[in-house]
Amino acid sequence: MNTFDLLKPRPGLRVLVSGAATGIGAAIAEAFLQADATVYICDVDAVAIDKAKAQHPRLHAGVADVGNREQVDSIIDNACAKLGGLDLLVNNAGIAGPTGGVDVIEPDQWERTIATNLNSQYYFLRKAVPVLKETSDSPGIIAMSSVAGRLGYAFRTPYAATKWAIVGLVKSLAIELGPSNIRVNAILPGVVEGERMDRVIAARAETLGVPFEVMREEYLRKISLRRMVTADDIAAMALFLASPAGQNISGQAISVDGNVEYI
Repeated sequence: MNTFDLLKPRPGLRVLVSGAATGIGAAIAEAFLQADATVYICDVDAVAIDKAKAQHPRLHAGVADVGNREQVDSIIDNACAKLGGLDLLVNNAGIAGPTGGVDVIEPDQWERTIATNLNSQYYFLRKAVPVLKETSDSPGIIAMSSVAGRLGYAFRTPYAATKWAIVGLVKSLAIELGPSNIRVNAILPGVVEGERMDRVIAARAETLGVPFEVMREEYLRKISLRRMVTADDIAAMALFLASPAGQNISGQAISVDGNVEYI
């Protein structure tokens, strides 16, 4: 086998990606489709799901609020039926949550962030793990954390709390599921260019009372490489972790961030 073939997931890999109609999730889904995987995505945005399916006719998809356990159960059942099983779960769905001091964040904003970013990961796991245990082809789980899962993040406490929790979940599951040959890793994206990051920067600029461009430059100064990463950078890491080259990588929290020094 050519050494570089080890860097490609096997054709026909059965992949489920949550929160994947746009952004990082969409880039991951498209990357696996290009690698000849069979892919199922879900998202809360039905219009975005329709657009994704129109753009990628081979894509399987469903609509769900990932913070709702019953809807996640339905997605898992439908995905496994469409794919004929499951080899890789990419727990990607998440929201930015509110920006503000902990004393002004509303309880419902906090709870919604926890439900979408953290509880959803458990909802997918509880249904997907038994299915993953049935596949013998190096099954895996990839959880999307954040650079905010290794650094403190003032004025974004609900988001940071979930992303730190995801790292703990991954490291614990890697130990728990290792004897079943299931690899579990987290990807920690940094400042990912795009509309979502622009909204985050704008919200933080407003909270701190500074212009958008000043806040954007402040974000860049905190990155050793002085540039944002792209959704495709994150997708490339997901492909690597799902490939034969990543068969002995588990329990890791891998940053793809240009080395964010602090936030």
